[in-house]
Amino acid sequence: MLGGLWGIISTIIVGLILGVLGRLFAPGDQKIPIWLTIVVGIVAAFIGNWLAGVFGVRDTNGIDWIRHIFQIVAAVVGVIAASAIYARIKGGSRTNA
Repeated sequence: MLGGLWGIISTIIVGLILGVLGRLFAPGDQKIPIWLTIVVGIVAAFIGNWLAGVFGVRDTNGIDWIRHIFQIVAAVVGVIAASAIYARIKGGSRTNA
């Protein structure tokens, strides 16, 4: 049970770090809440790991720098997309019939 809890906590922490890095490197001002930043970071971690596997660089000797770069790039793209979608949902034009 404790291992599962630590797995969830570490996933959230990695998601937060990747989400913050995505916001840091994304151009412009992103008006998304912290929970969405974490979700984008978690998804970016999975996408980056998958891309690293596709390119055959997922498991290397030492630190997997290329995998981490894939994750950060996925986070940047995810933050840009989430920011655009979130802005449309929050401030979009809704017509009342």
